[in-house]
Amino acid sequence: MGRRYRLGKRQPAIERTRVAILLSARRLVTEGGASELTVGAVAREAGVSRVTVYNQFGSRALLMEALAQGTGMRLSPDPVADPRLALRDHLERSCQAWSVDPGLFRNLGRHRREPGTETERRLAERLAEADGLRPGCSIKEAEDVIGALTSFAVFDRMHKDGRRSPAAVAEILWRLASVILA
Repeated sequence: MGRRYRLGKRQPAIERTRVAILLSARRLVTEGGASELTVGAVAREAGVSRVTVYNQFGSRALLMEALAQGTGMRLSPDPVADPRLALRDHLERSCQAWSVDPGLFRNLGRHRREPGTETERRLAERLAEADGLRPGCSIKEAEDVIGALTSFAVFDRMHKDGRRSPAAVAEILWRLASVILA
């Protein structure tokens, strides 16, 4: 049977270190891109050792994943009865999530967390069950359109440099969603 450790008074310090590492990683990615994110650079920026970064995150890839997830992205739609309203809500939430730090997401590149296809598939299925898809539109087509409309690339194209607010982008995306809706 393994020994249980209680961190007690050390827990706040460990959390502060983790936050410092994530803030340093975010700053490096935002200013120089994902290629600038090395464990050594993050450690130097955060004022900790490389071992500390590895102890906290395990690897560079897991650090990047934590960085992408740490932006507060919550893309699962609330269970709204009307699937059309759920789709609109999903579009609005996606825009809000991407607007948290567009520079970070732009620089995260392939490490960026895109909305999961499970959510889009569920929305497409709910629309189909409620006869909310236009005639001839398959669930797969609806899923792909929803995925495209909630992608960072589409959001960034419309919002880049604050040309439009997240709400304005969501409104445009809602009009574009009419392609799949009955």
